[in-house]
Amino acid sequence: MTAHYTPLSSGANPLKREISDYVRSGFINLDKPSNPSSHEVVAWIRRILRVEKTGHSGTLDPKVTGCLIVCIERATRLVKSQQSAGKEYVGIVRLHNAIESEAQLARAIETLTGALFQRPPLIAAVKRQLRVRTIYESKLVEYDPERRLGIFWVSCEAGTYIRTLCVHLGLLLGVGGQMQELRRVRSGILGEKDNMVTMHDVLDAQWQYDNNKDDSYLRRVILPLEKLLTSHKRLVMKDSAVNAICYGAKIMLPGVLRYEDGIEVNQEIVVITTKGEAICLAIALMTTAVISTCDHGIVAKIKRVIMERDTYPRKWGLGPKASQKKMMIQKGLLDKHGKPNESTPDSWKKEYVDYRDASKKEAAAVPRGVSELERAPKRKRESESENEEAVTPPSSATPPPEELSKKEKKKKKKEKKAKEAAESGGEQIEVVCNWVVPQYCPSMADIAVSP
Repeated sequence: MTAHYTPLSSGANPLKREISDYVRSGFINLDKPSNPSSHEVVAWIRRILRVEKTGHSGTLDPKVTGCLIVCIERATRLVKSQQSAGKEYVGIVRLHNAIESEAQLARAIETLTGALFQRPPLIAAVKRQLRVRTIYESKLVEYDPERRLGIFWVSCEAGTYIRTLCVHLGLLLGVGGQMQELRRVRSGILGEKDNMVTMHDVLDAQWQYDNNKDDSYLRRVILPLEKLLTSHKRLVMKDSAVNAICYGAKIMLPGVLRYEDGIEVNQEIVVITTKGEAICLAIALMTTAVISTCDHGIVAKIKRVIMERDTYPRKWGLGPKASQKKMMIQKGLLDKHGKPNESTPDSWKKEYVDYRDASKKEAAAVPRGVSELERAPKRKRESESENEEAVTPPSSATPPPEELSKKEKKKKKKEKKAKEAAESGGEQIEVVCNWVVPQYCPSMADIAVSP
């Protein structure tokens, strides 16, 4: 790992991307209106912005309003991580009967924290199975005893049913209860105060761009996807390693330029470029301490590639062997796939190890100085196979591998039967050399060779 690298002109700061790229790699923190479903809202956004793909951070019921993160095109790769992020809600519960005091309701709401059993409501889009969901924190904001309405705030795990929570609250108080109204105030790291926009804002911003070629409103409404990843620990890669990662290469230490403090093993991190663009989400395989002391190895394994391929130029295949191979392909000494042909020199065939070829890979993996003791059992097996070849008559044609496997299965079955019969001490077994292994016979002389 080194601090020296050659900057490339490819890529751009997330906030200074071309407007077409900016829209295709952004998201909207949308204030969902009441009545349309989340799916409808996302479809409308797709139609307004004229893009191919949109996704959202977790379904809200039609009557529920509030924070809905709408991911556009490339940002849809982050939808899964956003759906599993924690959520915060403000809701209104209606109690069916009067209670003694406001303090009683406050205590009941605070009691319903931690891991709770929940079954989805009667009208639900999912299977009504019992599930465990965690409520991290909950508190009563206000209570109106005349109308028996209570406003509460809840911070919970993704997939928690607040409607079910209100029913449980009524059961706990012994008066019965139901949810009257609900609003999501936070989804993941984004809340109501983090540049939340309405459907009208999106429509106006697109109109302004179409008619006046003014993209400033679109840039205000749409945010770059990198904002969703600001809570992750970061690894900064050299520009030359970026495209290799986009093609699925391992995140190796020589390609790392900088790293953040406090990285732990199996922690989800974000891999970025020197300009601040997100390349991929990854799972760390080294801690910060190990990264600082090592000079080679795999730092992290890729979880989800975010950046499009070939945004940065290809910088692999520039080593001495790869360069020599390219020259030989040009001269016709190798075929177009880099495989040997009639004009390939013998020296290349002997020396070059193609790691894509499994047999050569195994040969290369075996150390040269293998001891005689290690070779001895191999020779013994070879001599045994030679003896067997001498005894059995040569077949006219070698059967295909499928037939061989069938024969092996039959052989094993016969061996098993022979073993069982020998153990039970029943009738004498007729031993045939082709089917029974010599260890079940008294001696080699007793083996009857079939014609």
